[in-house]
Amino acid sequence: MGEFKKVADLNDVIEATLIDSMLEEQGIPHLVVSHIDTAYDGVYTVTRGWGHLEAPEEQRAAIEELCSALRKAKAEGAVNG
Repeated sequence: MGEFKKVADLNDVIEATLIDSMLEEQGIPHLVVSHIDTAYDGVYTVTRGWGHLEAPEEQRAAIEELCSALRKAKAEGAVNG
């Protein structure tokens, strides 16, 4: 596997947890990186978002597809629910 690079932004802890679980099930190597820093009272989450996902570049397409499917399902649930 290649060097880990940022491949996707994560909006919140729920999204991060779900994507992490999906990637684990598929055996896709990855790392969830949170931008939360309690010492600075969340200032980085305002400017940088909740966090991001790092993985080998060759996994980018598969990860983007999973993220897109999850966000679509979440949006449809919010509209229908």
